[in-house]
Amino acid sequence: MKLALKIARRYLVSKKSTNAINLIARVSIVGMMVGTMALLLVLSVFNGFEDLVTSLYNTFNPDIKITAKKGKTFEPDSLQVLQIKNLEGVTAVSKVLEENAQLQYKDKFNIFRLKGVDDAYTDVSQVDTAMVEGEFKLTDGYKNYAVIGAGVEGILGVNIMNQFQKLKVYMPRRDVKVSTLRPETAFKQDLLSPIGTFFIQQDFDSKYVIVPLRFMRDLLAYKTAVSALEVAIAPNAKPATVQAQIQRILGDGFHVQDRYQQDAFLYKVMRTEKWAVYLILTFILVVAAFNIIGSLSMLVIEKSRDIGILKAMGATKNFIRRLFLLEGMLLALTGATLGCLLSVIICLVQQHFKILKLQGASFLIDAYPVSMRFGDFALVFVTVVIISLFASIFPANRAAEQSQLLQGE
Repeated sequence: MKLALKIARRYLVSKKSTNAINLIARVSIVGMMVGTMALLLVLSVFNGFEDLVTSLYNTFNPDIKITAKKGKTFEPDSLQVLQIKNLEGVTAVSKVLEENAQLQYKDKFNIFRLKGVDDAYTDVSQVDTAMVEGEFKLTDGYKNYAVIGAGVEGILGVNIMNQFQKLKVYMPRRDVKVSTLRPETAFKQDLLSPIGTFFIQQDFDSKYVIVPLRFMRDLLAYKTAVSALEVAIAPNAKPATVQAQIQRILGDGFHVQDRYQQDAFLYKVMRTEKWAVYLILTFILVVAAFNIIGSLSMLVIEKSRDIGILKAMGATKNFIRRLFLLEGMLLALTGATLGCLLSVIICLVQQHFKILKLQGASFLIDAYPVSMRFGDFALVFVTVVIISLFASIFPANRAAEQSQLLQGE
């Protein structure tokens, strides 16, 4: 193996008698380099967008969310809640009650999602860090405030600075039938003072209004019911372990979901898109591999005399086959290594200098995000090895079957 590798390295760097062979070898290396670089850059950009979306969703979603498998609400068992709070790794538990309601601001109406939260909510969520106007404040004595998404603010035309103008909330009564004579009696009405605006992501900004839990319970005529328990865990805790412990405490009647399970469809779509692009760009490497076939085929002809000498010295067909397989691998891996180095340099430049800008970007990001992952580099290298191996089989077999010197040599 060492002798075959040594001869393959010599064939790689030595000057050939025909310039066309040198040219095709260089084209093979450049093709693998460009294909590897393009594949790694695109995967890194997908990683960057995935990290961005994950960080945005993590601002709103808790580490672990507990919901009932049956029904929209449930009565939390105080003993179970205490057991969850006392688990190692759990830092906070917040009670949440959500429901759709119609909101009116001046003469504008629309339906939004009201999320009633308790005082522990800022310990399980980072919404308070995403405030762009006003402050995150839900109660002041008996007064109730609302923290609204930036999209809600735009739809209703809310002016946070005008504390005299209230949000009017209409919530259907659960225990009252609609009267055709007095339909307004089927709705419970209340007022909220908008005090702050958060900006996270359109799915949240245009949908949610965060209000006090006591306000939501009063609207829905609930005493202790919640729609979910949101749990925060310590940075060094293992989510899967904590999740399993909570599931054992609550039993089979509850969904206990981590961050990825809360938005499973979103993450599946992102991964599917990434692998689809990977498969498409892999064809660039396959096309580049045809140059390897041509380069090795011409090299076999070039080195026919050497093959004859090696066989005369006792080299077997397997040795000759292995020699040219290694030659093809060296061509591919040389290009792949150069492509990896170039992709790392480009990614680092983009991370630090943000050269490639996003068209129509918001103030969240103004350039393409990139995130390099070791797994992507390993995957691309394995892909290059497999493609180059298959590309080298035909020329290597041809070399192994070479039985005599070319005439005149």
